[in-house]
Amino acid sequence: MQTKSDGNMLTFGGHLEVLRQMLFRVIGVVGAIAVVVFCFKDETFQLLLAPSEWNFLTYRWIEDLMQSVGIDFHFEEYHIELIATDLSSQFMTHITTAVYLGLLGASPYILYELFRFVSPALYENERRYSVQVVLTIYVLFIVGVLMSYFVLFPISFRFLGTYSVADKVHSTITLDSYISTFTSLTLIMGVVFQLPVVAFFLGKMGVITSSMLATYRKHAFIAIMLVAAIITPPDLMTLILVTIPLYLLYEVSVRVVKWTE
Repeated sequence: MQTKSDGNMLTFGGHLEVLRQMLFRVIGVVGAIAVVVFCFKDETFQLLLAPSEWNFLTYRWIEDLMQSVGIDFHFEEYHIELIATDLSSQFMTHITTAVYLGLLGASPYILYELFRFVSPALYENERRYSVQVVLTIYVLFIVGVLMSYFVLFPISFRFLGTYSVADKVHSTITLDSYISTFTSLTLIMGVVFQLPVVAFFLGKMGVITSSMLATYRKHAFIAIMLVAAIITPPDLMTLILVTIPLYLLYEVSVRVVKWTE
């Protein structure tokens, strides 16, 4: 690895070498986790396919909550068959799923490697500041993933999978469609939950202020409901379950921007 004569600054080629080594380490960790996930096929797909069951954990929580307030409420039982239409679709889905979960499982290590790569160029106070921002982004992303897994996806699957235009039309969902929808919704929620971080940087740049966000609170609530209606099936319960956490994120963003002022 090349350095300047003072022994402190890396040359451009040295930075490329450090980057190359970092990428190899990241690929190695992602690959190792993906192989482990691939080997534990039964456990992996039991976890991924659980939201498609009529007695999923979220439904039982909602039923118990209704029972606690004196409402006798139960979800109707349903059964949706998942099929594979191509000869290699199950095997390819298994591979791509292992890679996705490998990336997700290795994400803390990836963030750590990225921080190690850029930290030498940062001052001490910037380094502490960057650690806080990165940890916040990661925690919010994981919360968004859990929100998708336990709330958004199972309720969306239940509605869309059981929806029928006529009694003679029955839904049989392909495994590819199931996994792609699951991945897309999970990624969307992980990104949406970055709202406080985006608000933080916009506040730092002076684009928005806490008073502005507070003034347009009602408008934001309507916009959040529209976004929730777009990314969820058209039923009231799902709309409420998604709107509430998104609006809470907006209120958190107001506090965050106020803290930056």
